Formats: sequence, structure tokens, C-alpha cells
Amino acid sequence: MTSLRVAAGQATSVAGDVAANVATAVDLVEQAVAAAVRLLVLPEAFLVGYDEQVFAGSLPTPGELPDLLAPLVSAASRGGVVVVVGVALDRGDRRTLSSVVVDASGALSVPYDKQHLSGYEQHHFVPGDHGASIVVDGIELGLGICYDCSFPEHARRAASDGAVGYLVSAAFFPGGAERLRLYAAARALDNGMYVVFSGITGACGAERFIGGSAVHDPEGRVLAVLADEPGLAVADLEVAVVEATRSAHPMLAERRSDLGGRTRVELGWSDLG
Repeated sequence: MTSLRVAAGQATSVAGDVAANVATAVDLVEQAVAAAVRLLVLPEAFLVGYDEQVFAGSLPTPGELPDLLAPLVSAASRGGVVVVVGVALDRGDRRTLSSVVVDASGALSVPYDKQHLSGYEQHHFVPGDHGASIVVDGIELGLGICYDCSFPEHARRAASDGAVGYLVSAAFFPGGAERLRLYAAARALDNGMYVVFSGITGACGAERFIGGSAVHDPEGRVLAVLADEPGLAVADLEVAVVEATRSAHPMLAERRSDLGGRTRVELGWSDLG
């Protein structure tokens, strides 16, 4: 396939109420089906709620996910939609902020753990030790979670490995709107790839979030965007557009992996006279 209709979904997540958040995710899947979306990206930690008290408390284990997510798996399977959604997990020997992938066939996996932790996340979780991509209808897409998007090399690694899109589940606090916009656009332009960015909106426990879900094209332009309202930002990912952009702006191919040493020249008034 050479095109894929994608959506960045956003809604309010209820701190500690997995059942309520699964129900909200099901509603977003149904909206995606109505819009003929094939791939839906949902926010960071959405299934448990992004809140420090939640992170410090009891978290689901990977083995509990099939039962907890059964309504979401059913909705995705009925509608033929692939869903990427954030969760916090207790893996026994460690806790992680992770991406759950629900295949349109009904299969469920957790292929990625967030590699760059920020703020109080560092007190509760350990970073993932590998990147991950998914392939939907033959189209490869890299996975990222929020702060990962702040590091150019994270999206670059996905692009270098074959991804034509970068799927980011996120939770941005008030005051971060401009950084959010710049990060997503820069990762798109850096790599000539689409960026699908999904953020929590509204209040969640003690926190508040700004939404800002969007889809950016391979030159960083906004194709679809939300403010803080619940809903979907929908756009079509076109492989031919990625190929044309990378041909016209070949930063990905022409990047030098070794820039050598660094010459440092100290200047002062004595050097000028």
C-alpha cells in the first residue's frame, strides 16, 4: 500500500480508572472508523492516566492487559483499525511507560518502552533499552513517547531503519505549546517523514494538559491539528510524498555520522590589536 489514513486522537484521561479510559479509547476508535482511519494514535499513559500518584501506585501488568483492554481490542478488530496507546506497566522487575499496539486482527503487543524519561517519571520508571517500529499495510512507522520527540536522534534512528512516519504518544503541560509544535515539525523536517502526535487534554488527577494533537507532513507543515478539544486530527500519509521530500531535501541521506574533532579559537581584545 502507498497511502495510509491516520489519526491523532485526544481526550481527557481519568487518573487511575482504566475501565473509563478504555471506554474513551473505544469511543475514539468508533470516530476513527467513521472517518475511514486505518491507524489511530492515542496519548501517553492514557490507559492509566498521567498522574504521579497513579505512577507510584498499583499498575497493570502485561499479563492483565488482554482482560483490561478487551473492549478496545474488540472495537479495533470490528473496525479494522490499528491502535497505538500509552500505558504505565508493572513488569515485575521494573516499571515502564510503554506503547500498547492493538492490531486490527485483535492481536495485542507492547513493543516499546519510553527511552527518555522526564521530571518525576524518573522516580518511578526505568527507560527502555531499544527502539521499535510497526508495519501497517506494508508502511513502516517508528514509535516514540513524548520526551523522546525532544531528541533528534530518536526519530532519526527510526527513519534510518526504514520508517516513513513517527508516531508520538504524549502529554504536554500548560506552557509547552510552542515547544510541542516545534519538536514535531522539526522531527518531520529533519527526516522527511510524517509525524503523528497525540496528546492528553484537560485535567487528569493533579495535572492538566494542553492537547495539541496534530499530523505533520515530511516538510513539517501541519496537515491536521486540534487545540484542547477532544477528537481526532485526521490526515493521509502518502509514501510518494516522503520519497519526493527526501529526494528534494536529502538531509537524511547526506547526514555525516562523524564530524571529526573541534577547533576552538579564543578571541579577545589583544587578538584584534
